[in-house]
Amino acid sequence: MYLDPFKLKELPFRLSPDPQFLYLSKQHARAKAYMESTIWFTDGFVVITGEIGSGKTTLIESFLKEIQSDVVIAQINQTQVSAVDFLQAVLVQFGFSPFRMKKAELIATLNNFLIEQYAAGRKVLLIVDEAQNLSMRVLEEIRLLSGVETTKEKVLRIILAGQPELNEKLDAPELIQLTQRIRLRFHLTTLSAQEMRAYIQHRLEVAGAGDRQIFDEDTYAEIYRFTGGVPRLVNTLCDTSLMAAFTADRDVVTPVDISQAVEELQWVEYSARNALQVKASEARAAAERAGSVRVGGADPSEPEPAASAPVDDDAPIHGRLLVATDGRTVEERMLRVGRIIVGRTPDNDLQIDSRFVSRHHCQVVTTMHSSVVEDLNSTNGIYVKSKRVRRHYLNDGDVVVIGKHELIYVDERMARSRAAMTDTVPGVHVSTGVVDTGVVDEEQLE
Repeated sequence: MYLDPFKLKELPFRLSPDPQFLYLSKQHARAKAYMESTIWFTDGFVVITGEIGSGKTTLIESFLKEIQSDVVIAQINQTQVSAVDFLQAVLVQFGFSPFRMKKAELIATLNNFLIEQYAAGRKVLLIVDEAQNLSMRVLEEIRLLSGVETTKEKVLRIILAGQPELNEKLDAPELIQLTQRIRLRFHLTTLSAQEMRAYIQHRLEVAGAGDRQIFDEDTYAEIYRFTGGVPRLVNTLCDTSLMAAFTADRDVVTPVDISQAVEELQWVEYSARNALQVKASEARAAAERAGSVRVGGADPSEPEPAASAPVDDDAPIHGRLLVATDGRTVEERMLRVGRIIVGRTPDNDLQIDSRFVSRHHCQVVTTMHSSVVEDLNSTNGIYVKSKRVRRHYLNDGDVVVIGKHELIYVDERMARSRAAMTDTVPGVHVSTGVVDTGVVDEEQLE
């Protein structure tokens, strides 16, 4: 990796939400202050929205790291659930085993718990991330929970965080009672060019760069042109640019490295990408109005990309990633030049909905000549041949274990090479060197 050449103590641009690297722009500081206000005020709850990659989850993790010990917390990240599933998930966070309870018992248990905690002088906080995926029924359950109170005040403090679609959902006529209970609502926008520059320098400083200039002054305008100031996109481009500079044996990232990284990621300028996303959002909205898409969010089997450019279906396929569990393949993903993010939440390129998989677990970076899997500081790590690895160059047939799932790598470059050699020497199998007699096994015909 590039840590030693750049004299860094740790990776500065990981995608995982590390509170240590949080850069508090004016708007992030304001959003965090709104979150902190939930501890002192109980009249309603707080809603924080922002685009994918705007830093909502990192903000939440930073807020939780500083929270007082007398606050009991339930943090819900899996939001594509039924009302009963949601109530069960909240009780699990509070230490219960509620899976045999019926809905009435779930509500009674939760209400009793809230009153008990209040009587004991403790505050109870419910944080729901990715709240835009909540169904109308679940949002109604949250409204009812927010109504639990003593003679003096509400008992449950609530923070909802999500993508901009959450605002649209909350403004629906059927949720007017819920909307009236929202005390504060704040939307995180992208960083300005100046804030983005400070953001990059802050993360480098935390990683050990000190006052050394690792990014050439001319790179910042290019970074902003392709990321639009979206923190997650900035992380992705800066990390890839550092790799490009490292492989070119440079100790400073130059505009040439930015260009190489953009080409590798197959990105377009942010303004063009944003226009494509707006069109896609309008198309989904039109489909919902026509009744052809499930109300409450997009199909979870087709998650929003985490930090990727629009896929070019005509680009050459350099490999395949098979996702398997319990001995069966459940998904297959083609690998083209660029990267895919693998994790538990819908904003990943490849979603694996498992409690053993971190929110953003690992990434697979594919170039013209190789594919590399890299851990994104996940809780349970990634394993190759029973050994936990941080970064591993993938070989044909490698199996990467991630939680209870396996990622099986198939290198299409090797397949093309074998085919080319077979065409060059007719009648000979490259893998075995055996002359083809024309006899085909019956199993091959099936």
